[in-house]
Amino acid sequence: MFNSTASKVCLMFCIGFMLLSVNFKCGDKVVKEKADINYVRGELEKLAPVVLQADLSSLPPSERRVLTRLVEAGRIIDELFLLQVSNENPQIREQLQNSSDPNDATYLELFNVMFGPWNRLEKDKPFINTKEKPLGAGFYPADMTKEEFHEFIKTHPSEKEAYESTFSVIRREPNGKLKAVPYYEEYAALVSGISRLLNEAAALTEDATLKNYLKLRARDLLTDDYFDSDMAWMDLSGDLEVVIGPYEVYEDQLFSYKAAYEAFICIVDHEESKKLADVAKYLDDMEDHLPIPDKYKNFNRGSSSPIKVVQEVFSAGDTKAGVQTTAFNLPNDERVREAKGSKKVMLKNVAQAKYEKCWIPIVNTILAPEPLKNVSFDAYFNHVLMHEVSHGLGPGILTLEDGTKTTVSLELKELYPVIEECKADVLGQYNYLFLMDKGVFPEDSKKSALASYLGGMYRSIRFGIDSAHGGGVAIQFNYFMERGAFYRDKNGKLNLNEPKLVAAIRDLAEELLLIEAHGDYERAEMLISQYRTMTPIMADYVDQLKNLPVDIRPLFSIDG
Repeated sequence: MFNSTASKVCLMFCIGFMLLSVNFKCGDKVVKEKADINYVRGELEKLAPVVLQADLSSLPPSERRVLTRLVEAGRIIDELFLLQVSNENPQIREQLQNSSDPNDATYLELFNVMFGPWNRLEKDKPFINTKEKPLGAGFYPADMTKEEFHEFIKTHPSEKEAYESTFSVIRREPNGKLKAVPYYEEYAALVSGISRLLNEAAALTEDATLKNYLKLRARDLLTDDYFDSDMAWMDLSGDLEVVIGPYEVYEDQLFSYKAAYEAFICIVDHEESKKLADVAKYLDDMEDHLPIPDKYKNFNRGSSSPIKVVQEVFSAGDTKAGVQTTAFNLPNDERVREAKGSKKVMLKNVAQAKYEKCWIPIVNTILAPEPLKNVSFDAYFNHVLMHEVSHGLGPGILTLEDGTKTTVSLELKELYPVIEECKADVLGQYNYLFLMDKGVFPEDSKKSALASYLGGMYRSIRFGIDSAHGGGVAIQFNYFMERGAFYRDKNGKLNLNEPKLVAAIRDLAEELLLIEAHGDYERAEMLISQYRTMTPIMADYVDQLKNLPVDIRPLFSIDG
């Protein structure tokens, strides 16, 4: 049933590639060099294959037909993101697909996992050809420097908004000048295909909230103004939880301005969601409890903060590249956050798979006996939840001394992702402990929470400390080691000092929040420079884990 419009989608992909890859000539050999095949096989082995099961038996026939359209739209999202990484990607993939070399099937498999020829598990090390990945991915001209970009805006201030827009790419015109192109123009063929499928899904669904979201999102994809559909997404209340569009800016490592396309298509676990609803009632209390002066606290964000526990049916684009997402907190638009807040979505089948395949083998290797006996899936899952909740707390929109309105992300530029991920992690643990005092979580789960926090560090560090998540965790680990909150015992295993850790969590939370409150780029740079480093101790633990899976490679049951 999931191939009902496959021929239409295939034709649309071909049209999109013709429009977006005009410099490619048939017969060109774009794959000229390849890494050793054993290296590629080893990288694939780091990602444990897992079939993600999601129970669809409760869905009525109409919603299953909706699911069909949504999955098809998700497949186009994969194609969009592939182009955002590099407009050479379709040609590389085509050559691998058409190759007579049996080894190229393995290269193709890793290429598809990484959405390109760069290994996301090893600082974007190329495994096809030797070209380094541009910091700006496919969002900017490969030869454009930061200085050129800033100089252009300085001399063309009226175009600043378009050039820094989350939803524009920067291209170089024949005369050498830079030009901002909206996503809906740059990716017109593919975006229009997604819009059509969302409208078809909207016509089929019996869920009024989903119908409203899909219709608005289908429209907004054609204008890149997502405010209305983001507001509608906050109100979803049926059995399907759907996110589709450009959101996270991590792929843009040049400025962290440009959003990458992604999709989550999930079925809601209503019973599990109700268990976590109490957390949302304490948003104002958590904001009030932040360890910063009141003038920096943000009580203007909307109070609506639904928490959904879901089973992932299909994911696409940015979220599927390399390391898999366990939870997300959206939308990122500060206008929506001020009006309604944000929604936290927990992908429980993904979290369970990571816990079993990756997390448990890690803690069994590196933790001392005392914290090891206290780790639990519930504590791991709750910290993921509190991480997402904490993304929505603290400074968002800033007012500069001259009265200019800006945002934390614009002021911290390319440093924002690592600072924000670090903040969400630290503040997540800080708030987890706070809600124990409030009775939301059992008070006797403190040891489990702290042990699981320590135990989870190396799952992220192994992704590479240059990534936003891995870098954020490296900052935490080194900061806590420096203060004696974490320590290595006589047997070389990791242990923790509970009082020192609780105090250090508060101190680091304060530092990160103040960096964001001031939009202080230099202070962020100093923190990252000091603590995002691969110390000998850290390198030793990473080496001990080298034969364990780093993450999972999802295989969707819906594909079967």
